Amino acid sequence: MHEVVVYTTVPCGYCTRVKMLLKAREIGYREVDVRDDPDAFVELARKSGMLTLPQVFVGDVLVGGYQETAEADASGRLQELLAA
Repeated sequence: MHEVVVYTTVPCGYCTRVKMLLKAREIGYREVDVRDDPDAFVELARKSGMLTLPQVFVGDVLVGGYQETAEADASGRLQELLAA
């Protein structure tokens, strides 16, 4: 199973929601709070092309933010990424 990494900040309602979704599905994840590290956020934005948080990665694959992660969960894609 690939590692799930969730990039977050505080306060962030969608960050909280994506973590709740992962916990409800019993999907373990590592949280990286970029709030106090602007350089880390810039590097993350370069890597993902996204300027918003949260950002969810399964291995090296960007799932997206909360909405994309919820859609991936509903379609079964999230489980496929975890199992790949």
